[in-house]
Amino acid sequence: MGFPSPAADYVSKPLDLNDMLGVTPGDTVLVTNDEGFILLSKSSKPKQGDTMLIQFCGSTQFAKLYGSAFITADGEAIEGEALDDAVVIGKVVNIILSTRMDDIPTI
Repeated sequence: MGFPSPAADYVSKPLDLNDMLGVTPGDTVLVTNDEGFILLSKSSKPKQGDTMLIQFCGSTQFAKLYGSAFITADGEAIEGEALDDAVVIGKVVNIILSTRMDDIPTI
């Protein structure tokens, strides 16, 4: 028998992305081509200014919710009758950027 190791005071639990990102059962992690990963919530209620993942005119794209319209990344406003063609997939909760992109240096 010996004495307890003083290093035991500094032992921490392993990193868990589910805890760090606040993943709930209604969330989905999707891989994107250009950004890395997104955490998408299908159960949380969107607020003004939230980024949403939508399908519109045969493409999937990110859009911000402002008033009763979606504003896409290229500045197009989807409003009025055009909203009938938009399908909301979910609210973007977190974005995990890829570090392997050459056009966005990290150093």
